[in-house]
Amino acid sequence: MLPPPTPTLTDILFNQTKEFVGVYDVALGWFAQVNPAGVHLLGYPSEQALLAASDHSQPLTAVDWQHLQKLAQQQGHHETEVEISRLQGAPFWARIELTAFTSEQKPYLLVRLTEQSRLHQAERELAQSVRRFEAVVANATIGIIMCNRAGEIVSANRTSHQLFGYAEDALLGQPIEVLVPRAVGQRHEQLRQSFNAQPSVRAMGAHRGDLLARRKDGSEFPTEISLSYFYLDQELYVVSYIVDITFKKNAERELIAQRQYVERLNAELEQKVADRTHALLNTLEQLEQRTDELTRALAAEQELGELKSRFVSMASHEFRTPLTAVLTSATLIEKYPHTDQQDKRLKHLQRIRGSVRHLNDILEEFLSVGRIEEGKIEAKPVRLLLDALLTETIQDVQGLLKAGQTVQTELHCAQPIWLDTSLLRKILVNLLSNAIKYSGENSVVTVRATCARALLTLTVQDQGVGISQEDQEHLFERFFRARNVTNLPGTGLGLYIVASYLQLLGGTIALHSELHVGTTVTLTIPYEDHSTD
Repeated sequence: MLPPPTPTLTDILFNQTKEFVGVYDVALGWFAQVNPAGVHLLGYPSEQALLAASDHSQPLTAVDWQHLQKLAQQQGHHETEVEISRLQGAPFWARIELTAFTSEQKPYLLVRLTEQSRLHQAERELAQSVRRFEAVVANATIGIIMCNRAGEIVSANRTSHQLFGYAEDALLGQPIEVLVPRAVGQRHEQLRQSFNAQPSVRAMGAHRGDLLARRKDGSEFPTEISLSYFYLDQELYVVSYIVDITFKKNAERELIAQRQYVERLNAELEQKVADRTHALLNTLEQLEQRTDELTRALAAEQELGELKSRFVSMASHEFRTPLTAVLTSATLIEKYPHTDQQDKRLKHLQRIRGSVRHLNDILEEFLSVGRIEEGKIEAKPVRLLLDALLTETIQDVQGLLKAGQTVQTELHCAQPIWLDTSLLRKILVNLLSNAIKYSGENSVVTVRATCARALLTLTVQDQGVGISQEDQEHLFERFFRARNVTNLPGTGLGLYIVASYLQLLGGTIALHSELHVGTTVTLTIPYEDHSTD
């Protein structure tokens, strides 16, 4: 241990100084004495706590502290700047002075720490940042050149000099135009002035194709250049980042050449394939044409056969019933020769007339289909009053009504309209006949008509047997009849004729039906509006 110092010396060295002062026992590897300012600086609650630190935590790393001890013992005195850690609190930078001495043949170090100011620390950090920046720029694998507003090169890294073939620092002070191809030198000055007026971070020349740069020997090479800028003391500086893309361009040219070669090979191959398959394609086309012709002929033959089958089935059923009625009634009339039996003869004559009308209606439907498909029917609009036409049509079908059946009308069409009266009457007769035929006794058939904006909307609603969703898809085909009404008389041509007549009138038809509830048919027909004439 050191001999106890005199009170005056202790007060001067340890108690009064505001800097860290301590005596370090080299053999012990820790401090033997530390002044109050030093205790406070290292963040210990007291000198006893610092001296009794069991782990002998060093304010420096082990390697740095041993290195400093060695230098101080070799040189007798050593000074440097180090970062000191505290027991409590953030680390700090300080200037450390180590002075070696011996006492009672034991080595000691007098340690003095002077904490550096914030400005000094900021200067240190700035200097380190500058050194790092200079190291990054100097060792960058791309060219980095800095110019002032006048285009004078103020900084250029090692790679820039190598790219452009200049000796070290030979570019400093040169105008940036020495690196630009002579053909665009004047244009480059204008671009530089434009950039100075409105600086921005961007790639250079991206929209003008390949960008070239000029070496010291006058040769040119392709480059990619990006620009950035900054202000220092209100002076504009422009930074260019330059990459030599000669290898990239050579690779692109090689790739293009290889691609063109492959494209030529592909074109030749495709031509050979095209030539060899041309004859096959022609043969296949002829086969396809003949196949299509055969398919169409077969489809037509099948359709014709189906139509014939439907016609024969329908005709055998529809003609047999009225003809049987005629034959039966004629036979019965013969049995009533006397005058007092006139009422019985009239009854059978009425049945004959009804059967003949039915046969006439069937033949009329056949003739209508023939005229429609031959294009012999044309729409001829005339002036008509819809309420009068509807009244006459309903009167025509009165004989078809079953017991208790009624036809109700709701008309909102007071003004005359221009439509083909004959076609419209036939459409109405067909729809009303269906509604009456497929509805039961004591049911109501409702006819609604509305005229608005040169459009007639006509609805026929019944309370009949209805039509299944599956059958609704085929209702407008020739000779088709829903499966739930095959036991009732009919040709299966009614709705086909209605749809054909509507097409001539330029109208549309919509059908909604539910089994055992009824069917609603809605027609929409445009008409000529001469109400202002």
